[in-house]
Amino acid sequence: MENITNKPKFRPNPKIKLMDQVREVLRYHHYAYRTEQTYCQWILRYIHYFGGKTHPKLLGAKNIEAFLSHLATEGQVTASTQRQALNALVFLYKHVLDIQLEEQIAPARSKRSASPPTVMTQAEVQRLLSCMEGKPLLMAKLIYGSGLRLMECIRLRLQDVDLEQNLIFVRGGKGGKDRTTILPQNLYDDFSRQIEAVKVLHHKDLEEGFGEVYVPEALARKYPKASRSTGWQWVFPAKLRSIDPRSGKERRHHVLESVLQKAVKRAAEQAGIVKKVGCHTLRHSFATHMLERGVNIRVLQELLGHADVKTTEIYTPVMARDIRNLQSPLDVLLDAKK
Repeated sequence: MENITNKPKFRPNPKIKLMDQVREVLRYHHYAYRTEQTYCQWILRYIHYFGGKTHPKLLGAKNIEAFLSHLATEGQVTASTQRQALNALVFLYKHVLDIQLEEQIAPARSKRSASPPTVMTQAEVQRLLSCMEGKPLLMAKLIYGSGLRLMECIRLRLQDVDLEQNLIFVRGGKGGKDRTTILPQNLYDDFSRQIEAVKVLHHKDLEEGFGEVYVPEALARKYPKASRSTGWQWVFPAKLRSIDPRSGKERRHHVLESVLQKAVKRAAEQAGIVKKVGCHTLRHSFATHMLERGVNIRVLQELLGHADVKTTEIYTPVMARDIRNLQSPLDVLLDAKK
């Protein structure tokens, strides 16, 4: 997403419906499609909360405050969810309706939950992985072995994988930040096969007149051929091509996150793990197991992509440096089996 403050004021077409205006402004500022969906959902919920017939320009700060307070008290949403709803409504008034909210918005606040992260033991991770197969297994191993977030794993491109140096380059992670993390040595062969399979699939798509993937708009303008190049292809592509909801083009998207989420949930049940296990549990387990092995918390902060070390401290501090010499917990796990 480009910084709105650096762009001239954009005024949407007043002749189209409000939600179409919202999408028009979001797309002008290159917001992610997922953010577009989220903001639209919150704006619609806000409108329906006040009957569904009152235009937001006739409402104001006090109404926003009432809606957000309702989310906290009646909806019991988390603090981050309430903040997300506020961001969507501020965007609506400031950038779509061009209305400055003069009054301060002070809703009842959602309570921040400080519950510790769920972490699996190495034995539990091993049991979980033994109940998985195929592409979901490789993705689960990568999240645990490299500490990736779910969508960072799903959105990985071929050019982001350095097999020779055992490194993964995360582009545009949370907060739009780039970082580097480790690639487990035990995944070298699996990744080599996966990359070759993607290249074959891409070649087939090109022969059929397709072969294009989504590339950020600014990059697409600068490098028109990037979307068809091998390096920009997804490491984990979808089985079938689909129509891009924004451009209308037929492209091969990356695999849906629900594929991995369902596979992890199913494997946890089969492995008899009673903890509430999800994809993010693998990332939590990566962080904890790295600290248990003496990795410095500042290094771990960089690997995880945390903006503040306080976020990393939920896993508890300890010590070590140069990430190229670090051994992934997945390597430790699989080496122990040999």
